[in-house]
Amino acid sequence: MYNIVTRNNNSIKGTVVLMKKNVLEFNDFSAVILDDLNEFVGNRISLQLISAVKLDQGEIAFKVTFEWDEEMGIPGAFLIRNNHHSEFFLKSLTLENVPAQGVIHFICNSWVYPAHKYEKDRIFFSNKTYLPGETPVPLIKYRKEELENLRGDGKKMLQEWDRVYDYAYYNDLGSPDSGPQYVRPILGGSSEYPYPRRGRTSRKPTKSDPNCETRLNLAFSLDIYVPRDERFGHLKMEDFLAYALKSVVQVLKPELGALFDNTPNEFDNFEDVLKLYGGGVKLPEGILTDVKDNVHKEVMKKIVRTNGKSLFKFPIPHVIAEDKFAWRADEEFAREMLAGINPVMICLLEEFPPTSKLDCKVYGHHTSIIAKKHIEHNLDGLRVEEAIRQRKLFILDHHDDLMPYLRKINSTSTKIYASRTILFLKNDGTLKPVAIELSLPHPEGDHYGATSEVYIPAEQGVGNSLWQLAKAYVGVADSGYHQLISHWLHTHATMEPFIIASNRQLSVCHPIHKLLHPHFRDTMNINALARQILINAGGALEYTLFPSRYSMEFSSALYKEWNFTEQGLPADLLKRGVAVKDSRSPHGLRLLIQDYPFAVDGLEIWSAIKTWVQDYCSYYYKYDETVKEDEELQSWWKEIREVGHGDKKNEPWWPKMETIQELIETCTTIIWIASALHAAINFGQYPYGGYPPNRPSMSRRFMPEKGTPEYDELVANPEKAYLKTITAQFQAVLGISLIEILSQHSTDEVYLGQRDSPYWTSDKEPLEAFEKFGKKLVEIEEKILRMNNDMTLKNRVGPVKVPYTLLCPSSDAGITNMGIPNSVSI
Repeated sequence: MYNIVTRNNNSIKGTVVLMKKNVLEFNDFSAVILDDLNEFVGNRISLQLISAVKLDQGEIAFKVTFEWDEEMGIPGAFLIRNNHHSEFFLKSLTLENVPAQGVIHFICNSWVYPAHKYEKDRIFFSNKTYLPGETPVPLIKYRKEELENLRGDGKKMLQEWDRVYDYAYYNDLGSPDSGPQYVRPILGGSSEYPYPRRGRTSRKPTKSDPNCETRLNLAFSLDIYVPRDERFGHLKMEDFLAYALKSVVQVLKPELGALFDNTPNEFDNFEDVLKLYGGGVKLPEGILTDVKDNVHKEVMKKIVRTNGKSLFKFPIPHVIAEDKFAWRADEEFAREMLAGINPVMICLLEEFPPTSKLDCKVYGHHTSIIAKKHIEHNLDGLRVEEAIRQRKLFILDHHDDLMPYLRKINSTSTKIYASRTILFLKNDGTLKPVAIELSLPHPEGDHYGATSEVYIPAEQGVGNSLWQLAKAYVGVADSGYHQLISHWLHTHATMEPFIIASNRQLSVCHPIHKLLHPHFRDTMNINALARQILINAGGALEYTLFPSRYSMEFSSALYKEWNFTEQGLPADLLKRGVAVKDSRSPHGLRLLIQDYPFAVDGLEIWSAIKTWVQDYCSYYYKYDETVKEDEELQSWWKEIREVGHGDKKNEPWWPKMETIQELIETCTTIIWIASALHAAINFGQYPYGGYPPNRPSMSRRFMPEKGTPEYDELVANPEKAYLKTITAQFQAVLGISLIEILSQHSTDEVYLGQRDSPYWTSDKEPLEAFEKFGKKLVEIEEKILRMNNDMTLKNRVGPVKVPYTLLCPSSDAGITNMGIPNSVSI
């Protein structure tokens, strides 16, 4: 108990909620004592611990009493000092019956380390919202000091307890000290390899290249630095570890099985692949020793508790749950461009034959060789010109993005083509592929252009086998683009500078910080972990995606085309030509493919987000001048453009951030990317890609030519030839393990329309607007489920009978093929 320092007989009662350091073991809370929560700004106040009550998930609530004098005014912030030897998680402080104020909430959600770890005591502000110019005078100093603390000095070695947000290049992907095969270019800071910035980690430079940063040992991957409050919560960590372990174990089994298989590391037929979803994995005792040396100790806890008994099996992916072979249908192949996991690529075909934007002085001429004779018989009686005029021809174009990299990529074990796929919109609203062009650089040099072959649909025989292979090569190209560009680059990597700048330049009291903060949860942690085990030299993505060691270099090349203002859904649909402006249509856009599930559902979500953001921003910003005069907002936007996305700082498309409308559009786009866009391209990965033949990520040999043993094999055993062309067994299982982790919702997920505290702001109107937003999302989800039952909307379910639910806002934990988390959290 603390003695009370008495000023008069007034007192304020409150509740402090905190959590112990060891959040994975919740046994002993008796040792947890709040130390000197002893100062409201400018006034030393004593507290008394009255009682402690255990709450859910390892939390404990202390009842506290403060002595208070009304002359002190309204509490706006408090300082806290931890004089114990270990840290605790401070969740909240709630003051009750404050004179003339009622209840005051301080939402903290922060780890407080022992005082000697900090230069100054920690400060926490109440949930009141202030533009910089409206900050109460006693708080101004502390508001500025806290931002200075979060910015750091750019020099010190960062430790576990630090809360510093700073920038660095992607100079930690390679490991040059380990040999030339692990050298990778530094991404960011150059015109050759532009890239968004990552969070600074301050590790030592490598010996071989002082511009590169050393990497952590794999066993310590979970210890990689991110600002302390950006680390996964204990439930997310438990979930992540469990799924990571499950995948590690599942990777071991096929390697062991290969010792007894007639054809090691190969699937012999589709039935072989289906066995992956069968019985449990038995783990031999001897394997545990090897695993212990390479797996994080927390993961080991999950391994040893099984006692070597039958472990896990891969769940059946949605795409084969109802029908094991419907994925092979042309209609399903095309439908997944509208309702699969990369529904952001298909474009209107506006000229025939398709042309190229590659520099002809460097690459020669790359106009497509697809001719009318290839497709006109398949256009339901229309001539090509009529189909173009009626906007019935579309294209999935992976030609220009891949062609400059094909020589490099095909020098590895990968054998891949640049591709163009032409599709025709039928009267029933479905698409059918009518031609696929596969291209390679000319053998005599880039300036000679490309060598290409065109494949068209065939119902049977070797023609059908060639067509199925052609679709597989398209799938490989699309799979790699999806993972590296649509997913990693366009959501994970491009969001990180916004997160860093928001914490460095926007006070927690700032309305835009409060608006955006939920959409930044866990992103820096998952990105740091990705640099450690997924996108690094020799990491899982290099091993499972076709660009191999050139994967991240390839994503840098595509960042050159990134435009923030085109990331919002309406702008994206207009750019791809799949929608036109129409004031009579919902959301002001008319879709040219009316049954386009991603676009239909996405526009509903986009509109709901924008309405919420408009209601919120309009409450704090009444005039455009308010935006211009907001010094924190202007510093934030300047830093995003000039530092976080510094390699794009001279682009003319950046909003100037001078009007309320620019602020609304910018915040809507940020929230869209972090929530709905990421959900649409992430959480369907296992449901669709968990069965490798449907979404192969690698191709190991070129299309077989007549007169070769490979062609003879294709004629004699099409299934075996198909499986020997796409991802090998070990890479396939590793890829499945990876996307199984990536497709999970953790048990502590916070979804769009939800907050982790109902008291995130004290302002009534924004709270009411947020409640309205939540109700609108419920309506949208109900509408989505109704549309999925409409038999006339064939693209919503498709031949594989998988309803499109990726943009349903809510979800349970696990692999659900639905749910929109607030943030890029996995």
